[in-house]
This record gives sequence, C-alpha cells and structure tokens, in this order.
Amino acid sequence: MLLCREHTYGLLVMKRILLVFILAAAVMYGILHGNLWRNNFYWISFYGQTSSVRASPSYVTSGVTISYNQLPPTAVERRNALDTCLLKPAFESLLGVDKIYPFLCANDFIRVAEFQGSNKFELPYGIKRAEQFFRLALSRLQNCGLSSEEDSIPCRRCIVVGNGGVLRNKTLGEKIDSYDIIIRMNNGPVIGYEEDVGRRTTFRLSYPESIFSDPIHYDPNTTIVLIVFKPRDLKWLWEILGGQKISVKGFWKKPALNMIYKSSQIRILDPSITRKAAYEWLHFPTRFPKKEKPKHPTTGLIAITLAFHICHEVHLAGFKYDFTDRNSSLHYYGNETMSQMMQNEYHNITAEQKFLKKLIDKNFVINLT
Repeated sequence: MLLCREHTYGLLVMKRILLVFILAAAVMYGILHGNLWRNNFYWISFYGQTSSVRASPSYVTSGVTISYNQLPPTAVERRNALDTCLLKPAFESLLGVDKIYPFLCANDFIRVAEFQGSNKFELPYGIKRAEQFFRLALSRLQNCGLSSEEDSIPCRRCIVVGNGGVLRNKTLGEKIDSYDIIIRMNNGPVIGYEEDVGRRTTFRLSYPESIFSDPIHYDPNTTIVLIVFKPRDLKWLWEILGGQKISVKGFWKKPALNMIYKSSQIRILDPSITRKAAYEWLHFPTRFPKKEKPKHPTTGLIAITLAFHICHEVHLAGFKYDFTDRNSSLHYYGNETMSQMMQNEYHNITAEQKFLKKLIDKNFVINLT
C-alpha cells in the first residue's frame, strides 16, 4: 500500500512539472511572437519553396485605414538576392560598402531609410516629412521585388538605353534586345523605332509628368520605376491607382491622368539611389543659393545608378550629345533639338558628360554609341 501511494505521488509530481514546462513554453512563444510582430519581421526563403507570412495588420494614416493581406519581402532581405554572381563587377569601387536594394518595400521602408540616412533628407533624395505619403503610395503596390526571371539570373548583363538622337540609324535594336535587363526612361517610345532601339523593356524609369498614358505603349513585361521628386508625386500615385480624380496642381507639366499599367508592375525607387548620383558622383551641393535653380541628376544618370546596383555588367546606348550643334536632334524621336537641353536649368549636362566619360575611360561601362 505504501509503495502504491509513493508511486501515485511521484506521477502527480511529474505531471505538475510537465504542466509547468508547458506553461513556460507557451509564455515564451507569446513573448517571441509579440517581438516578431512589433519589429515587422517577415521571413522568406529566396531559394526554397516555403515562407511564413505574418497576419495582416491595419493602421490609420491621414484618416485612411490601410491593410495588407500579405506584405512583400523586405528590402533588406531582397538585397541578399542581388549578390548571386561570384565575379566582381568592373564598377565595384563606385558602390562603396554595400549595394542598395533599389525599390522601397511597404513593410520596412522606414527602417531602410534610417539605416541609409534617407530619414535625414527631404524629397527628392529622402523621405523626411513625407513618410505618410510614401506609406499611402506603397500601400497601393503589390510587390517591391525584381521579377522572378531577373532574380534567377546570377550575373546580369544590362543595357541602359538613353533617348539621345545619336541612336538614329544605328540599327542597334537586335543587339539591345540580347541583354538580360534593358532599362529605358521616361516616354522614349519603342513602337516605330524597333530597328534602332529594340523591342524589349525590363525597367522604365518615369515620373508623373513623363509616364506613358496612351495604351498603345503598354507592355505587360515592363516594370515601371517611379522616381519621386515631391510629395505630390506620391499623392498622384495613390489617387491614380485608387481611381480617384487627379489634381494637376503642383506639377511642372500635366501629369498622366490615367494609368495603363497594373499596380503589380509599379515600383518606387529608393531616394538613396538618386542621392548617390547627385552627391557622391556629380558632387552637387546639398543646398543651392536662392537665386539658383537646384540641380538634379537626369533620369538617364539615375537609370545608370540603378543598373550598377542590380547588374554585374552595364552597357550604354544613346547617351552622347552634340553640344557643338544647337540644331542637332536631342532625341531619337520627335523634333526637339539640343538648344532645348542647353536651356534646361535643372540639370548639369556638362558634369554628367564628364562623369560618363570617366566611367567609359575606366572601363566601368561599355558605350555602344
């Protein structure tokens, strides 16, 4: 009888100990889960088939409730997928310590801005005082990544196609289409100019005043990269993707009033990409005198900067301008002449041409024209 009681007592003690362990594990799980939630962690495997997605939160900003069904991977995690090539690019010394993942992601753009210092700069080269506008615009987008096709290419050969008149009658179309990634800019058309500029477009850098609005130019395989210069650009994206009425106030010329691209085809360029081009490469001052127009990199140079962060090899076409002839063609399309470029007060074309010459002389890039 005594042995039976001791056995029963022992089992009771073991059950109590087991219960304590179960309760402790539950508490630890709750603490860890809460920390993961607060820090907005999102785990994903770039090379596997599975990922775990946290539940969909919602928050209110500027009186608008925003919710996500599934948040995209963070920019920090996406950056790890850029360095899949074992060979070093010729232009590696230009990039500094780390490559910048070029597209903003809804769930970590604040953290990325703090890490890269973009929270210390106002637009166009940072997010300071415009966080709510970025948050609203990013909430309309479904993705922040390169396409799966570009992700799978280990050593990407890229070409940045400028809109310069030097492309006329060069018949480089077939050559341009042979690259892994083809980057174009603004409203430089492909239709009707295929023999000289090719047919394919991977990324097209634009802003509200330069994005295509005619459906004839729609390409389902193109990703539009929005360069943000002012809060109004982000508000425009929020409105146009939400089917709202577009206000044309605050733009230097009439912006697109309808969006021909799907939201899944749109990305927002990290301002630090443009900041690197402006301050580190062109050495523009952070402040200009009141009587002088502030200078910004051209879309072409921003496109080259983007290419340096996602490509292993970069070639150029259409970046040569003839400053000796004011009547020479500015673009491979249309009738604008170099005189109009010379009158532009917002760009320093001379500084950019010197920088491009340096890139070519050091064999950082290959210029096809």
